[in-house]
Amino acid sequence: MTDAVVLAALLGGVGGIVLTLLLILARRFARGASGLGSEAEEATYRALHQASLAAPHLRGGLAGADAGRSAKHLRAVLGSRAVVLVVGDVVVARDGQTDGLDAAARRIAAQVRGTGRRRVFPRPDGGDDLEAVGAPIRVDDEIAGVLVAFAAPVRAALVRATGELADWCAAQATIGELDASRTALAEAELRSLRAQISPHFIYNALTAIASFISTDPPRARELVLEFADFTRYSFRRQGEFTTLAEELRSIHSYLELERARFGDRLTVTLRISPETLATVIPFLSVQPLVENAVRHGLEPGERGGTILIASMDAATHTEITVEDDGVGIDPEELHALLTRVSDGAHVGLQNVDTRLRQLYGPDGGLVVETNVGAGTLVRMRIPKSQPHHDSDR
Repeated sequence: MTDAVVLAALLGGVGGIVLTLLLILARRFARGASGLGSEAEEATYRALHQASLAAPHLRGGLAGADAGRSAKHLRAVLGSRAVVLVVGDVVVARDGQTDGLDAAARRIAAQVRGTGRRRVFPRPDGGDDLEAVGAPIRVDDEIAGVLVAFAAPVRAALVRATGELADWCAAQATIGELDASRTALAEAELRSLRAQISPHFIYNALTAIASFISTDPPRARELVLEFADFTRYSFRRQGEFTTLAEELRSIHSYLELERARFGDRLTVTLRISPETLATVIPFLSVQPLVENAVRHGLEPGERGGTILIASMDAATHTEITVEDDGVGIDPEELHALLTRVSDGAHVGLQNVDTRLRQLYGPDGGLVVETNVGAGTLVRMRIPKSQPHHDSDR
């Protein structure tokens, strides 16, 4: 099951949980009303608003450094006297009249973990006239924490709402784990691209530089600087995103080093619309397409060829294309290369396609036009509006 499918299923579950919770709260705040009146609507809004405020603090995990900030919002959702979140034997979050309740909350949490079910506890020690309800927070079928709500008295509506809210907390923590997994996957894919660059390109570049040391020392020095610029960019550590302008600078260095090998057999044409230079793109998304054009398009043929790199403003998107007039590839073989586990050939093309689909949805991947002997054109469309994706310059 893909991350997207899992996330969709989770969001569907969260929607059901929130709906149930809101209905309970609406009845609680608007008891006696014959239908959904203004009080019920206001209660629904308040519950949604407080839940949205709590969610970011739970995405880092129930034991995360930010989890403590969720307590006041969770208590506002429940309307209880106090709320305590217990992970293991540790109180990680509390809000309300909680003086003297930590020990009671830990004992309640231990009993809830022991039974694995939601439980009501009359008058815990140190709670004066307070009663409590404890509900397990299950993540991956394990109890990751316990949500304890204190009130005087604990009514049936609070018992149900605490259970639903505990399930909602579990969903937020799980979504946070998926986000962390997606980030780790993106980092692994970048490492894969860098590993691809290392053995093949670096060897050829250093060989080309060495060939100029005795015959043309100034040219050798220029190539060393281009090599330094290229490797500095390719192996940088910060961020998943850059600008098209930054990526093109790296591509210039790469192509200068390849020209040292190909000589007059490599021609490069740029058609870049100036307004597209500031477009935020995934780091190392265009460069692998250019390297693919050189390695798999032009290098197999003796005559070399031409590479055209273009960008244009397409209303809501920036369209970027990399085209070569090389040997091309059979479309069915290309489809197999993009959909199967990589065996090393065209790994850069496959990697970029996967990353684009993860970022921009199933329709956000590469579009490739090719055939044997007809060259290859690769197109990507990058949304101009990416509020959560900033350039990491």
